Amino acid sequence: MNKVTMLAAIVLLFTFCATPQACALEIGEKAPDFSLEDINGKMVKLSDFSGKVVILDFFATWCPPCRQEIPDFIELEKAYADKGFAMMGVAVVSKKEAQNYAAEVGINYPVLVDDGKVSAVYGPIRSIPTTFVLDRQGRIARFYIGYRAKSVFENDIKELLI
Repeated sequence: MNKVTMLAAIVLLFTFCATPQACALEIGEKAPDFSLEDINGKMVKLSDFSGKVVILDFFATWCPPCRQEIPDFIELEKAYADKGFAMMGVAVVSKKEAQNYAAEVGINYPVLVDDGKVSAVYGPIRSIPTTFVLDRQGRIARFYIGYRAKSVFENDIKELLI
């Protein structure tokens, strides 16, 4: 794919669905459980993180806003993992691409590989990053389409850990 085509695809992604209606799930709704393989071949279920505040981030390795958020997610995992928080990434790229990127930047949380079904249930995910913040009961407390600063997620985590 040449640079012009890729740029056009990125612009289309961000303009096509960066609207409040881009997500079919509602605030307060129970987040649908799922099982996905992580980049190490292990099956991981959302319900494995029951009782924790969870950030579920749909991302791609080629996405500049995603790449901007991931170091913040790494820091949040370090700061809050022992306090009842879990970070999860769902890569909408190939397993190999996700493995390479996770190793390159030192991702310290589970990176799952989307099977197309999970992103459809949670969306459809039409713009990335799309990030869900789940409370300890597994309900959707917030969701964000597009980049958000670390402070936004940190405030959400602190509020939900109380």
